[in-house]
Amino acid sequence: MAVKFCFRLPRQSAPPLPMNRSEYSVETSQATILLIHGLTGTPNEMKGLANFFYRRGYSVLCPRLAHHGEPLHILKRAKWQEFYQSVKEALRKIPTDQKIFTAGLSMGALLALLLAEEFPERISGASCLSPTLFYDGWNIPWSHCLLPLAYYTPIRYFAYFKEEPPYGIKNERIRNKVHEYYKNASFGDVSGVAQYGYPYFPVTLLCELRILIRELMKKMSRIHVPVQLIQASEDDMTSVKNSQFIYDHVASDQKEIVLLNDSYHVITADQERRVVAQKMEEFFCRIRGVEPSRAFNGKEEEDV
Repeated sequence: MAVKFCFRLPRQSAPPLPMNRSEYSVETSQATILLIHGLTGTPNEMKGLANFFYRRGYSVLCPRLAHHGEPLHILKRAKWQEFYQSVKEALRKIPTDQKIFTAGLSMGALLALLLAEEFPERISGASCLSPTLFYDGWNIPWSHCLLPLAYYTPIRYFAYFKEEPPYGIKNERIRNKVHEYYKNASFGDVSGVAQYGYPYFPVTLLCELRILIRELMKKMSRIHVPVQLIQASEDDMTSVKNSQFIYDHVASDQKEIVLLNDSYHVITADQERRVVAQKMEEFFCRIRGVEPSRAFNGKEEEDV
């Protein structure tokens, strides 16, 4: 990641992107999965999982977090409470007779845990994908440790991280697609955000993430629902220490860590995305007391 400064962001009068939340309702479903994307990401990064679980009889809800998809000058002012409110509103839409599972990527994993702590009577289990408590992956520059200095100065309103390879993706074909958009994207360019997320990461949002993390850490010992943690051993943004920390501090009797050997941070779209989906299904089925569905095959495998 490279630090960039912009003192006057392009102003756009209206959000240029449609609200592309994904919602799949199965009439006879007995379980619903709430999928939560990451910070500066979009529901698109959860699309493969959504298709997988819908085909297996689950209802699926993938809300777009507050202000994601809006111009950067709006997103950079967002608060973590607004992101959490987005998932709470999605939870309220799910019928009370449903078994509900939460699953989130990166910051989305933290929001999934907050839901599990606040609504233990509604959440049956939480799957945390590449949870992000500490930015300590192998591709994080040493200068990242200086960020706390910026949190308390006006610099935070003008500083951005420009995303650089590998973008959390080990798969070369997917990474090249992301690179084609990110390499020349300007601060005002949101043409590919719906597909690939924001190429610039506002430091103000890292400040909000730090506050969210502090809030979650205060509540972690009160989480009793089953918790699954899936992370790449070569995660370029957040090391396995993140999953281990959550495993050690939640009070859940049923918990597990699944390590992947051929992926980076965005495990929902990377080399082992099918393994991720399968491990999640096995976890949810154990909680439900049912057998996992058939193995991957044919076109269904291609859709994940």
